[in-house]
Formats: sequence, C-alpha cells, structure tokens
Amino acid sequence: MIAPILDVRNIKKHFQGGSRTWLGSKQRVYAVDGVSFSIARGETLSLVGESGCGKSTVGKAILRLFDLTDGEIYLDGQRIDQMPASSLRPLRKKMQVIFQDPYSSLNPRLRVSDIIAEPLVCFGVVSGRKDLDREVGSLLEKVGLPRESAERWPHEFSGGQRQRICIARALAAKPELIVCDEAVSALDVSVKAQIINLLADLQRDLGLALLFISHDLAIVEHMTHRVAVMYLGRVVEIGTRDEIFHAPRHPYTQALLSAVPVPDVSERRQRIQLKGEVPSPVNPPSGCHFHTRCAYATERCALETPVFRDLSLSHRAACHLLDG
Repeated sequence: MIAPILDVRNIKKHFQGGSRTWLGSKQRVYAVDGVSFSIARGETLSLVGESGCGKSTVGKAILRLFDLTDGEIYLDGQRIDQMPASSLRPLRKKMQVIFQDPYSSLNPRLRVSDIIAEPLVCFGVVSGRKDLDREVGSLLEKVGLPRESAERWPHEFSGGQRQRICIARALAAKPELIVCDEAVSALDVSVKAQIINLLADLQRDLGLALLFISHDLAIVEHMTHRVAVMYLGRVVEIGTRDEIFHAPRHPYTQALLSAVPVPDVSERRQRIQLKGEVPSPVNPPSGCHFHTRCAYATERCALETPVFRDLSLSHRAACHLLDG
C-alpha cells in the first residue's frame, strides 16, 4: 500500500480566550477537537462545513503556523508536528498554501517577478539570474498569464489574475501538497470557474495533492475526490464524492446538502431546517456536538461521544443512529 502524502491523526488545537471564567482562569476555545484524515498523492480532499467549524484552523495546523495542543501530523511519512523549525524548513517546500484573499496575500511593494522568485531562491530551486527569470516566466505561463506580467505590480491585476499569481508562487517550490484555504470564495462566479479549472489542470499535469477548504458545496462536488464534513471542531463524516453527495448518512451532512441549490428547477428537494444556533467553541455541547440541533437526538447523544462507524471501505460517519 502506498503511504499517503499527508496523514492527520486526532489533532486538537485549543486556544486561550481573552475573557476569564468566574474562577479567574482564562476560557479555552476548542477550535479543533480531534480531527483525523489522510490525503493520497494526486488526490483532492475537501474539508467542508459552516463558518467557524475549524476548517481553516486545520489547514494552518498542517502548515505548522502554530503548534498543536495534541495529535500527530505526518508529511510524506515524517512526523512534523513536533519537528523543530530548523529540521522542518527542508520539508516546507513539499507543502504550500493558497490563501483566501488574493489582495492581502501579495506584497504590494514587490513586483510579480520578485513575489514568485522568493520561494525559488529560499528553497534553492534555481541558481543564477537567467535561470530564475526563465522559471518565473514559465510559472506565469502555467497559470495563464503572459511572461510580461513579471514586471508589473500586484495592484495592476484583477482579483482572478492575482489569485493566478498566488498559485504560481505556490507552485514555485515544486510542492507535493497544496492547502487551498477558501481559495476562490473572494472571486466572482465566472472567475471562480476559471481558477477551479486551472487547479484541476495543474493537479493532473503535476500530480499535486490538494486539501481544498471550502463552504461552497457546488464547487466541491465539481472538483473533489473525497469529502470530510466538519462540525464544531470535529469531522462527522468522510467519504468519496459520490458517497457524500448521493448517500450522506450523518444528519448534519444531510442538512448541509439540502441547502445546495439544484440546477434543475423541476427537481424537488426537501430542505432540512436546523433548529437553534451553532454552539460556541468555548463551551461545546457534551457528547455529540450536533445533538443540540439534531432532529433525531436521543438522551445517549448528549452523554456519549459517537465513534466512527465504517459504512464502506471509504465511507465513515460518527453518529449513534448508525449503531442499529
């Protein structure tokens, strides 16, 4: 069996809040509370869920932008969650990121050539000015921009063009894994489609693995291989695209999918209305985090945290309803 490029094992990230409890201790924010999944080489895994469920925190934890509270992260078979910065640096070229906002993720004081050249120089991908210029031009062409764009400034480009520059910068280090953190949510609809198609073409040509973090299920269905559904810091269901979109088993997944607009107006879909508000990660519910909004919740759901049940070789869900 081929080892995955990324293996995430029961990771947790708890932040110290600013306010204090009545006993005087600082409140703890349970942003990620036990998340596990793996990504194979050349595969896209989409991480979906409502805003505030911890999707982006998972992505930042994988990139080692902060330390974990608990759990393990393996990149290409090497454990990186406890690795010191000096040892992690050579591995960083294997994983890159595309951020949500292309306007704030590019340095306005640098030309495009310098922005893309930075990882090429830092990771020693090329040496010499001539090779550097040639590689920058090649990367621009890969993302659909002319070589002449290298001498322009970020403010001279549209939002979609800026995101293409961000993609070129991510590709510069020749990574094996790219974390796409809401990479198209700030773009217009037509531009979204162009960027999604570009990512799909690059993945096919370069064999990239993608962690695609998104709340847009229509885009996820178009481009993903597998889907992990998060709710309040936990993954509640994971499976292939067809298993999640056509045979969801967790009540939360079913509610999410019922809200996705259907292209055929004659097709009827029963909308599932969730009661109440999403609980605070400062004080998450006991047992199953979803039980306060679930129409099928029983007393057991409030007392006992559900464990994953295997529904098929690739499909798993954490719900007490699946026990019987």
